[in-house]
Amino acid sequence: MSEDRVEGADRIEEQASECELLTVAVGDRAEGVATVTLNRPDARNALNGQLRDELTDVLNAIDDSGVRVVVLTGASEAKAFVAGADVEELRERNAVEQREASKRPRVYEAVDDLRQPVIARINGHALGGGSELAQACDVRIAHERAKLGQPEINLGIIPGGGATQRLPRLVGEGQAMRLILSGELIDAEEARDIGLVDIVCADEDELDEEVYGLAESMADKSPIALEIAKEAVKGGSRMDLEAGIEYEAELFTTLFSTDDKDEGIDAFFEDREPEWEGQ
Repeated sequence: MSEDRVEGADRIEEQASECELLTVAVGDRAEGVATVTLNRPDARNALNGQLRDELTDVLNAIDDSGVRVVVLTGASEAKAFVAGADVEELRERNAVEQREASKRPRVYEAVDDLRQPVIARINGHALGGGSELAQACDVRIAHERAKLGQPEINLGIIPGGGATQRLPRLVGEGQAMRLILSGELIDAEEARDIGLVDIVCADEDELDEEVYGLAESMADKSPIALEIAKEAVKGGSRMDLEAGIEYEAELFTTLFSTDDKDEGIDAFFEDREPEWEGQ
């Protein structure tokens, strides 16, 4: 990759400077990688309206930039990835107000639909809306101290940020039913065993090594191929097998009109590192 600052980094940082509850660093840990850190420590990063709006605005700026991979995490001071939705906000809403708040696209769709791959660096508890936010990411890497779950049933409600749909696709219907209907919290090791988490790390150093090692590996690839590969997997998961295979074939063919396809193959034959242009 080029040593130049990624396109749009200034706009991302300008957008982040207007935020009170999150920070963004572009290229500090790996070139082409943006780290978005949720920072509402007094509420363990509970997703209130302000935090959701700020995160959505920052993700929109990232989507329009040359950033290649996003890492989403919680500030260490918060001792959580996201502890859930803001229960005080939920208590004050009636059905009409909640219907308005639930209009899509929400922050979960902003993560899910982002062009770039998103790695959830789950540094602490991811509960309720926090678990749903992690489920919307493409890869989930957790600290062993993290707990995950959908405790909404304990409040007389159900998950409303996508868990009744995304969770069964990740862990199977039976495991999803168990977590959603019981409100049970599970540790990171069990979350990995059932497929909710991909990697579990013993400490912060290992967590960063795994997260940024993977992020850097992704960011070294053609940005347009990254985008299309993510689109193929995400889109195919919403189709039957035959339709998904057709969709993959169409996207595969699309890449044959790109300069990056020619560059990648030329670099292979010339035994050198490719110089991606993203077009």
